[in-house]
Amino acid sequence: MSNTSDVLVERLIAWGVDTIFGLPGDGINGVFEALRQRKDRIRFIHVRHEESAAFAACAYAKFTGRLGVCIATSGPGGIHLLNGLYDAKMDHAPVLAITGLQHADLLGTFAQQDVALDKLFIDVCEYNERVMNGAHIEGLTDLAIRTALARRGVAHLTLPVDVQTQPVRQGRSDRNPPHHSTATPTFDAHLPSQVDLQHAADILNRGKRIAILAGQGALHATDELERMAAVLGAPIIKSLLGKAAVPDDSPYTTGGIGLLGTEPSQTALEDCDTLLMVGTSFPYIEFLPKPGDAKCVQIDCDPQRISLRYPADVGIVGDTRVCLKALLPMLKKHDDRFLRSAQKGKQKWAELIEKQGTHLDKPMKPQVVGWELGKRIPANAIITSDSGTITTWWARYVPALRGQKHSCSGNLASMACGLPYAIAAAVAYPDRPVYCIIGDGGLSMLMGELITIAAYKLNIKIIVIKNNTLGQIKWEQMVFLGNPEYACDLFPADFATIARGCGIPSRTIEDPARCGADLELALQRQGAALVEAVVDPFTPPMPAKVKPSQAAKLAESLMRGEPNRGKIALTAVSDAVRELV
Repeated sequence: MSNTSDVLVERLIAWGVDTIFGLPGDGINGVFEALRQRKDRIRFIHVRHEESAAFAACAYAKFTGRLGVCIATSGPGGIHLLNGLYDAKMDHAPVLAITGLQHADLLGTFAQQDVALDKLFIDVCEYNERVMNGAHIEGLTDLAIRTALARRGVAHLTLPVDVQTQPVRQGRSDRNPPHHSTATPTFDAHLPSQVDLQHAADILNRGKRIAILAGQGALHATDELERMAAVLGAPIIKSLLGKAAVPDDSPYTTGGIGLLGTEPSQTALEDCDTLLMVGTSFPYIEFLPKPGDAKCVQIDCDPQRISLRYPADVGIVGDTRVCLKALLPMLKKHDDRFLRSAQKGKQKWAELIEKQGTHLDKPMKPQVVGWELGKRIPANAIITSDSGTITTWWARYVPALRGQKHSCSGNLASMACGLPYAIAAAVAYPDRPVYCIIGDGGLSMLMGELITIAAYKLNIKIIVIKNNTLGQIKWEQMVFLGNPEYACDLFPADFATIARGCGIPSRTIEDPARCGADLELALQRQGAALVEAVVDPFTPPMPAKVKPSQAAKLAESLMRGEPNRGKIALTAVSDAVRELV
């Protein structure tokens, strides 16, 4: 006789779920028994922390386009999921979280682990329900999964421990006949209206200096973006999550935008008279044209995102690839003067990146690691980045090649995501190499996942850029506030030794002259490997265009007693900063 947990797991399988990340616990044992009985049809990936399970589910959804699923026990297990679930919410990844609850007749009586997880998860979820009895589970599971996929967000089902083993007929009402719901998604291609397309075409056809800003919503529209750029004579500028939307060696892109972006991208946005936003609601308004300076066409599958950051003259709601294909025949061929100007800026920027990436100064600069690594990652690789200064070195120095996948914790910008993201990528694509670019701060937060990588023999290359400091926070204290750094130093840990203790081969790199060769030796081996790259902690990840106010704040912090002001002055990368220092 089927019970609640049996039906839950069968519905997951019916929806095509084949992987679930999490940890067991007595508050979720009923579901784990159902998973055990079906382990030949749905695999359980045992991570070392529930936060990792949620991050991995988010990344699994990002990399595959399918539902990511995580599971945790009652009380603290469910609480630990929250950070990764907020990552999914803020980056629009479809994720289902399954949690346990205390026995139904003990809820609200101060029993052990009596945490009302459905109430706790209210803000993070698009769909959030407590399973009341065995007859309740089938319809709730179908609706939770459908909602997560349709709204590209988080759904949550929480099951009291006794309900998990109830027969499915228990509590069934006459209005709830079995099998009345379906595991078939009902989504259309969001075809745009001809009126909106014509209006958009009119604006783009009148534009003289058009810039395309592409985000993660355009990751599947690479060819259409490049055709659009060729027709409009427009450079393609990429948000961080849109890094792989167009390969960095494409003649149509100038790279990223924002604090981690490139100077030619910023220049193109400042000089454009027309902005085409495709699959992005880029959150940093200060990098966009001033409202009114440029006409704007925005394409997004979510109408809530239209005109969120920049006033759109026309908003097209639909799948970006479908919309671009429909729009292209309506456009006239533009000259390419604006694009050629952007390409010249891109060439100068590339020369600067190469210069910074080939410095032989000691201690080794982090840019050298990024530069040498970027030349060695194959075209079929999946690359994950953690958050912090590490994101700058990934964004600028590790190019996206055609066919690669890249991702990070975008809008949440959470540290510790790097290893769980890499685990999800390696589980989803066992035949592809995975590269995890991570800082010592982010690695130490969920370092137990090194054991997960070893346990499952995952083909993950971990590159730890170690500077013994919370670098991003340090520079934000100085550059944004003008204060000396405080509480940012990290106790030096030997990550190579720790990795070996977890069963992962490792090596340490300190000499910039040997960085490339040492990386080659470490990365050419099969299976997991860790490289600990020890770098200069006083190299600031400055914006592509340093504002006078930022340079002044940095100078102010040095004058106010920054303990490392001499070393920082010597390594400052901006001419404007050097003048003030």
